[in-house]
Amino acid sequence: MSEVTDHLVTPIAPEGWTCPAPLRDRPRVVMGHGGGGALSAELVQQIFAPAYGGEALAQMGDAAAVTLGGARLAFSTDSYVVRPLFFPGGSIGDLAVNGTVNDLAMRGARAAYLSCGFILEEGVELDVVSRVAEALGAAARTAGVEVATGDTKVVESGHGDGIYLNTAGIGLVPTGVDLRPERVVPGDVVIVSGAVGVHGVAIMSVREGLEFGVEIESDCAALGSLVEAMLAVTPDLHVLRDPTRGGLAAALNEIAQASGTGVVLQERAVPVPAAVANACAILGLDPLYVANEGKLVAFVPREHADAVLAAMRAHPLGREAAVIGEAVDTHPGMVVARTGLGGTRVVDLPIGEQLPRIC
Repeated sequence: MSEVTDHLVTPIAPEGWTCPAPLRDRPRVVMGHGGGGALSAELVQQIFAPAYGGEALAQMGDAAAVTLGGARLAFSTDSYVVRPLFFPGGSIGDLAVNGTVNDLAMRGARAAYLSCGFILEEGVELDVVSRVAEALGAAARTAGVEVATGDTKVVESGHGDGIYLNTAGIGLVPTGVDLRPERVVPGDVVIVSGAVGVHGVAIMSVREGLEFGVEIESDCAALGSLVEAMLAVTPDLHVLRDPTRGGLAAALNEIAQASGTGVVLQERAVPVPAAVANACAILGLDPLYVANEGKLVAFVPREHADAVLAAMRAHPLGREAAVIGEAVDTHPGMVVARTGLGGTRVVDLPIGEQLPRIC
């Protein structure tokens, strides 16, 4: 039997999971508006999208696919306000590069150029600025992308958190590649590239001084080469997403809603490291909602799923890739999980966020 139907990966412990949520009827911005969940979606759909308009924005993906001078480009921007600036496995500089490179990769594009804006708080040590800049430059070289332009602003002391970063990026989309949720059809196999929840728990452990018996390092990485390996098997992948804010649950819900299909998730098949599962159980968190910064989720036509999974596992960033579910024609727009106890639960889009400021 193929691994598409086996689902043989390490089980996870669900006890103690909760999903705290802010009220949705507040007249002012709350932290949850930046969490990648339902509040973020409402902010975009009710305020930003009507104000901006345009077909490119209407794609609402990790990056927009646009045509310019006959070339098909992917274009993305993101801001980074993580605290602390340095954490096990990376820094805000690594995040700024890898996050934007990954957004472009989710449209199948190899990142070519980045812009970088530094917003510095008055009083931050120049040595800290230098360390962040060096980390950013090293991450760009590793990802094979050039920082082509940038900007610097300084805000008064007390009006920032040391350093905020903004990066935007562009890259070419190869001919024949069309990655978007509208292409998902019932029967598509859902594959995740590795263990989930690692980045969010790593940030939480450092920020709050928590110890879980073993150091948890962020999974921050640029995924462009992994995507290229997958596309080399077939350009007919249907959609890719990097499950950052809102975690795997948010990414799957966004795809289900945009495609009009349902998603059935095999909860035991989701790879969650024991340290992450234990930390989430202690903190009352659900690993499905915890952010990642070096993982992707793919919806792949069933006939290509085994070959794509093998290619992912042959790549250093996809060794723990696993089949975790499928798209179905029932309960359209909804994600449900089959639990290890034999039951079924709805995996909703989170309202706000479990962990603040993780990217």
